[in-house]
Amino acid sequence: MAEHTDLRNLLVLQGPNLQSEGILHLLREHFDVQMAHSLDAALDAMRRHPFDAVLAETGDFLPLERGAVTQQAAVILNTIGDGVCIVGPDGELVWANRRLREYPPAVLDLLRRICTEAYQQLAASGKTTNKKFSLIPDGGSYYEVICSPVCDPAGQLRQVVAVVVDATMQRRQQQKLNAIDKAGRELVRLDYDSLCKLDATQRLAVLEERVIRGSREVLCYQHFAVHLLNERTNRLEVLVSEGMDAELHEVFASPEGNGITGYVAATGRSYICPDVSKDARYLRCLVGARSSLTVPLRLHDKVIGVLNVESDKAGTFTEEDRQFVEIFANYVAMALHILNLVIFARHNATTQITGCLCTELSGPLNDITSEVSELMEDYIGHDDLRKRLSAIIDHATTARKIVQQMANGPSTGVIAPPPGPVQADPILNGKRILVADDEELIRTTIRDVLLPYGCQIDLAGDGQQARQMLAQAKYDLVVSDITMPGATGYDVFSAAKTICPDTRVILMTGFGYDPNHSIVKANREGLSSVMMKPFRAKQLLEECRSALTPHS
Repeated sequence: MAEHTDLRNLLVLQGPNLQSEGILHLLREHFDVQMAHSLDAALDAMRRHPFDAVLAETGDFLPLERGAVTQQAAVILNTIGDGVCIVGPDGELVWANRRLREYPPAVLDLLRRICTEAYQQLAASGKTTNKKFSLIPDGGSYYEVICSPVCDPAGQLRQVVAVVVDATMQRRQQQKLNAIDKAGRELVRLDYDSLCKLDATQRLAVLEERVIRGSREVLCYQHFAVHLLNERTNRLEVLVSEGMDAELHEVFASPEGNGITGYVAATGRSYICPDVSKDARYLRCLVGARSSLTVPLRLHDKVIGVLNVESDKAGTFTEEDRQFVEIFANYVAMALHILNLVIFARHNATTQITGCLCTELSGPLNDITSEVSELMEDYIGHDDLRKRLSAIIDHATTARKIVQQMANGPSTGVIAPPPGPVQADPILNGKRILVADDEELIRTTIRDVLLPYGCQIDLAGDGQQARQMLAQAKYDLVVSDITMPGATGYDVFSAAKTICPDTRVILMTGFGYDPNHSIVKANREGLSSVMMKPFRAKQLLEECRSALTPHS
C-alpha cells in the first residue's frame, strides 16, 4: 500500500470501528501511526505535529473538520500583529488572541470598558455598524479600537468583537511632524518692518537662533551645520554651526573629492552615513563623530545649500530621521529666501524712490541748464561771471548723473557720494587703510570714497594677498570682505590682530555668507563693525571714523 502513495504520517481518531487490532496492525505495517482517543486529543495532535492524513469514522468526520477549521482560525488570529478579543455584555473577556493577552493590565481594563460602552450603544440603537474608539492609557501609548457586533441567528446582539491596533509609533511620528511644522512656521514668520531695521549681523543672529532652537528642541540634535552654496565660487560656506568642535573643511559642490556635503550639494540627494569609519566620502566635522545625516536645502527645486547633522554614536540616523530633517531643511531654505527678499525689497524700494526723484528733478535741472546758458550769452565779455555760470551748469549735470546712478541701482556694493570739495577730516587724514575684496569695482570704489579725506589706501584682491600685505606694512584700519579666495574674512581679521593688536578691522558681507562664523568669532575678539552690501558712502565714512576714534 505504501509503495503507491506518498502518505507517511497518519493520525487515527479511534472509534468503535477502528478499535480492531487487526486494522491497526495493518495500518502500522505501512504508516507511522499515532492514535488519538478523543476529538480534543486529535485536534491537539494536529496542532503540534504535521500529518499526511487523518483517519476517522464517518460520525467523527464533521466535528473533526469543524474543529480543524476553528483551530486554523485561532492560529491565524494568534499570528497577526493586532489584538483581537470577544467581550460579553458585562465586560467579561470571553476570548483573546495571543497579541492582546500581551497588553498591560491597564490597557485590558480600559478595553473592557470601551467594549461595554460599545455594546450598550449598539443595543440601544439596534444598528450593526462598527464603532471606533481611541484608547489612551498612561505612559504615552495610543491604541485605536474597532468594535463590531456579534449577533445570534435571530439577529440578537450577544457579544462584541474588538480589534485593537497599537498606533503609538504612528501617533508619535505625527506629533513630531506637527512639532517640525510648528517650528518651521516659526522659522519663516519674519516681520518685514522689524528685519529692515536690523543689520547683517542681527539678521543672521535671528535666523541662527531659530534654526538652533528648532534643531535642538524639535529634532533633538546637538551637532549640526547649515552650509550655503555660493553660486559665484561653487563653494559651500557655513551659515550656522552648532556643536561642531572641529575645523570645517573647504568644500565645493562636487560629487567627488568634497566629502558628503559636496556630494549632497552637487546631486541634491540626501545621504545617511551609518558609520563614518567605513565611508570614504566622509570628511571629519565633529571630533568623535560616528554617523552623519546630510540633506539638501531646496528652493524651487534648486539646491541652495545643505544641512548636516553629526552624532557620536554609530547608526543613529534612520529613514524616518531623513524625512524629518528634509522637512525642516525646506523651512530653513524658505527662511533664507524671505530674508533675501527683504533685502531685495529694501533695495528695490530705494531704486523706485530714486527713480521718482530722477523723473521729478529732470525737468528743473534742464530748466536751470537752459536759463544759465541764455545768461551766459548775455554776459559775453564778463569772464568771471561766465565762469561762475558755467560752474552752475556743471553742478546741475553732475546732480542729474548721480540721481540716475542711484535709480539704476547699486552695482558696486557701495553707493558713492557726488564728487565735490571735501573738508579736512582729522580722524581719517593720514591714516593707512587696507581694503580687501575680490571684486575690483568694490575695492576701487571704497578707495575713491576715502582718498579725498587724506587716507593712504592699499588694495588687496583676495584674502591671501591681504595677509601678505599685513605682514609687510602697518595699517591703522582694514576693511575686508568676508568671502574671498585664499582666506576668509576671519583669517584676515586674525592676521591683522596678530601682527598689530591696535589695528582696527571692519568686515563687509552680502547677506548669508559667513564662512566659519567669521562675524561671530571676530565679534568676540574685537571686531569694529560689520557692513552689509550695498552700503552708502556715508555709512562707510561713519564706520571708518568710529573704528579709528580712540575709545576709553
